[in-house]
Amino acid sequence: MDTKLLDILVCPLCKGPLLYKKQDNELICKPDRLAFAIKDGIPIMLEDEARRIPDEVEIS
Repeated sequence: MDTKLLDILVCPLCKGPLLYKKQDNELICKPDRLAFAIKDGIPIMLEDEARRIPDEVEIS
C-alpha cells in the first residue's frame, strides 16, 4: 500500500483516519468498526462492500 495514499485516505463515513492492516490487506476505521478491503492495490472504500467488525473483537 502506497504510504502517500494512506496519508490522504479517510473513512468515507466519519472522515476519520484509517489503520492499515497489512496481514489482512484491509483499512480499518476504529470508530465505525469497518474494514475496507484492498484489492489489486486499490482500496474499496464503499460502505456496502466493507466488512463489519463485531463489538467483541478488539481492534489494535
